[in-house]
Amino acid sequence: MTQLQAPDLMDQLIGDGPVHPGSTRLVDELRRQVAGYPTTPLMRYRIEIGGRWREVWLKLEGRSPWGSIKGRTAVGLLGSIADRYQPGCRLVESSSGNLGVALAALARACHAQLTVVVDERLPIALRRRMADYAIDLVLADPAPGVSDLQRRLNTVQRLLAEHPDWIWLNQYDNPANPRAHELWTAPELLGQLPEFQAAFIGVSTGGTLAGLTAGLRRAAPRTRVIGVDVQGSTVFGGPPGRRILTGIGASRASTHLLAVELDGVTVVPCWTAVGCCRTLAEATGHALGGSSGAALSACLQAMTEDSELTSAVCLCPDLGVNYRDTIYREEWVAAERRLLADAAPVPWLTPARGGLVLTDWRPW
Repeated sequence: MTQLQAPDLMDQLIGDGPVHPGSTRLVDELRRQVAGYPTTPLMRYRIEIGGRWREVWLKLEGRSPWGSIKGRTAVGLLGSIADRYQPGCRLVESSSGNLGVALAALARACHAQLTVVVDERLPIALRRRMADYAIDLVLADPAPGVSDLQRRLNTVQRLLAEHPDWIWLNQYDNPANPRAHELWTAPELLGQLPEFQAAFIGVSTGGTLAGLTAGLRRAAPRTRVIGVDVQGSTVFGGPPGRRILTGIGASRASTHLLAVELDGVTVVPCWTAVGCCRTLAEATGHALGGSSGAALSACLQAMTEDSELTSAVCLCPDLGVNYRDTIYREEWVAAERRLLADAAPVPWLTPARGGLVLTDWRPW
């Protein structure tokens, strides 16, 4: 670690409460995991937009032990139960994918029992990775007309009613979620790149966005923080609709964002995010996840509209390896394209001497 040493960080993530004697093994393993956690890289792109070169930095959280930024969230959530966890106690959480993978890996390392509630939209690659850790994977109870998120949460509540001794980690309301990113992700980013004009951060539970905003406000107050969502999500109050991406957006507002003041919000069509992922991969060979494509699309849109915006960071929660069966699969793309009433514009990136050129925004 380059910012806080593992014991100091874990002490902050656990907080001031007492540590239950039965949690000693859990906390010791979390300290070990944090100590070995790599600093995730920043990838720099020079992109010519409107005749002016800009710098876009991608914070590649997919280059981490469990393939996503949710590893940090998982450490924070598990640290938050150190006051009551005992060996043999079962943990439960709802997940659309990445958090479930990170929790599954940590649960096995800590010899903890874990149940993860998922839904049918879970990417195949993430389902396989969770299954590799031999956790209990539960499919959300069917409920016609109810969102996938609410179905998962209803199923968690049913399981808790049936098993009152289980512990729900609750990424949706647990302050340990944003705290992990305020105390860990934000200082790491600023240690790598002390100055940049804006950060573009996708939203789902809101924990990552809330935590990074708090950390940036304190240490880099001039940096603008832009929340990024997708059409069909209601996190920021937009109309509900069909969403084809996982890992970004939600069917309800975020409690983590109730007191957070952002400098702006950009809502990206899902198809624009998919197209951005594909055009970047074709131009550079680097494949991002869908939420990363949304953040990059929002960044490129802002730079197109503002010639003075010349340096920005896009938080990239995971990489394209998780989406080989969707975003990077021709059959899936063709099927989704047929369902579109109007194809949303996509930022077209082409290689050029010294970097990339944003040549156009057009349907893809």
